[in-house]
Amino acid sequence: MIGCAAIVGYGAAPAFAQPPATDIGGPSAAPAAPAAPAAPGLPSLPGLWQHWVDQVIPTPPLAPAPADSPLIDTADLSPDLAALRAAVMPAAIGDPFVDDWPDRLDGYDPGGIVEVRDVTRTAAPTLIVPVRQVLQVKYRSNDSHDKASYGIASLVLPQGDWPGPGERPVVVNNLPIDALGRDCNPSYTMAHGFTRASNFTGYILPTTQLALLRGYAVLITDHEGPRMAYADPVVAGRLVLDSIRAVRYALPDELGDSKFGMIGYSGGAIATNGAVKLMSEYAPELAGVVVGAAMGGVPADFSLLAHTMNANLASGVFLGAVFGIGRERPEILAHMNHLAEWVAVSFLNSECSEVFSAPGVLQLPVDAVADMPDALDSDLAHEIYAVTRMDGKKSPVPLYIYNGDQEIWVPAVGAENLYREQCSLGVPAVYRHVFGEHFIGAVTGYPESLSWLDQRLRGIPAPNEC
Repeated sequence: MIGCAAIVGYGAAPAFAQPPATDIGGPSAAPAAPAAPAAPGLPSLPGLWQHWVDQVIPTPPLAPAPADSPLIDTADLSPDLAALRAAVMPAAIGDPFVDDWPDRLDGYDPGGIVEVRDVTRTAAPTLIVPVRQVLQVKYRSNDSHDKASYGIASLVLPQGDWPGPGERPVVVNNLPIDALGRDCNPSYTMAHGFTRASNFTGYILPTTQLALLRGYAVLITDHEGPRMAYADPVVAGRLVLDSIRAVRYALPDELGDSKFGMIGYSGGAIATNGAVKLMSEYAPELAGVVVGAAMGGVPADFSLLAHTMNANLASGVFLGAVFGIGRERPEILAHMNHLAEWVAVSFLNSECSEVFSAPGVLQLPVDAVADMPDALDSDLAHEIYAVTRMDGKKSPVPLYIYNGDQEIWVPAVGAENLYREQCSLGVPAVYRHVFGEHFIGAVTGYPESLSWLDQRLRGIPAPNEC
């Protein structure tokens, strides 16, 4: 699913939100059954709910937004929306390296290094296998609106010299962060040690450890950015690309000519997919540096998830993802009802997925927290679907894509359509059907995806099964 770390259980999709009829090539053209008309002169039941919520529940009291905060970026927002956006931002975690917005950030090029720190002492015990050094890099990136932002990435260097030809390769391990709070990022655990918020998805699929034992360096990006824009592939993709730029700048003698290969599952696949689809326009020089990208359980089309993760036990994760994208795209925040605003300014706005996904037991639909009925079929929703799907953007690097055939949260048709799209654009690609739903599929599809990536980093040409 959008977040593989914390679905509480399984539940059937609601009767009013069945997935569209699809085949492996995409949605069917069969028309939907017409909705029953509302009684003359009366709003529909969803409309009554929206009216009742905002009549009965007051708005939360909000302080005015600071006028000069780049995190909130109030330039084009009304005072009320600016105040709301300020209130829903993730709480500071007391680490200036992460919390502080750099001065004069516009003066840096994307990928330009703002600050570097060595966290080997605290990071080494969390990584299990021996390491030589762990550096954290703070660098310039661009947000979804092309304004200056910043990222944090952790570079892990193994012990010993690289025994192979050329420079030491780098595995870009895009973890499924699936979080709204900054202390849920992998960099926080490496800088501060294990906490209640530590992300253990990096151990369930031990890409970092296996890569280090092979002599590869590993790059792990906090790909949600300073706003913790969970599930926004544009933000995530740019942060990943700029992290590659940054480490090449930081260690030009050791990694300046290295080959990089990306891998990610679920939320990490959002970042990987965003990076390859944006590479040609955002970081074209990396097309000769990145040798391939492997991704599984790919949430490639959020319009599908609007049917499979809404109003069932996955709804806590789905609502968290909608909110995370809304932090970056405040037009979504503008359509929260008063109930949603109270939740959005509560402690939940800075939690990891195992906490904010818990309300999924209520199986709430998105309409319960929106100020309009049929929110997932609104013009705004379709704009977000299009922006996050990134139709027609060609990966300049070979792809390996897999998905569980028994998947119910992130249906395989989304990954299959992504594969067919990239094949049609001329990208060398491989698709694998694997056994399992989201969690089992992560394991059954993993070994071959890692082997495929290893072959690309060793210079073996990518197969093309299109």
